[in-house]
Amino acid sequence: MLNDIENVLISKDEIESRVAEMGRRITADFRDKDPIFVGVLKGCFIFMADLMRHVDIKCTMDFMAVSSYSGTSSTGAVKITKDLSEDIEGRHVIIVEDILDSGVTLSYLKQYLMVRRPASITIATLMDKPARRKADVHADYSCFEVPDAFVVGYGLDYDEHYRNLPYIGVLRPEVYS
Repeated sequence: MLNDIENVLISKDEIESRVAEMGRRITADFRDKDPIFVGVLKGCFIFMADLMRHVDIKCTMDFMAVSSYSGTSSTGAVKITKDLSEDIEGRHVIIVEDILDSGVTLSYLKQYLMVRRPASITIATLMDKPARRKADVHADYSCFEVPDAFVVGYGLDYDEHYRNLPYIGVLRPEVYS
């Protein structure tokens, strides 16, 4: 599996430091607001778990499963396969996503959730890849800006593999070609 990684883009230590910093910022910004963190499965699960350990406020969490990918590229068609279990009306929603890439999924998701009349919607992402942006959406909180490369690890996958890597690595093109 390690032979499939071209190079380590973001180390485990860098991730830990930036996630802790984001947790402190969210704690300060949402004190006394009781936000609900909405994780976008599956990619967010490691990032969200680590982030939540650094958030020191009253809050709840829920998950959605949303897909717009087939292989290495976005299909453009967003499909919700698991919706929220909690009511978000009047709540401050923090969408937690592994990577903001084309923006198609997050743009759709934000519009989808706005219909439920939350107090606010904020986006927190581990990585932002602006070079591939197709939709007008931005992250309110982001740990890293990454180049236009196929990245895996720390929850991100290719064909459901590599999520368990403790770092973010660039996948060798011959692996997914």
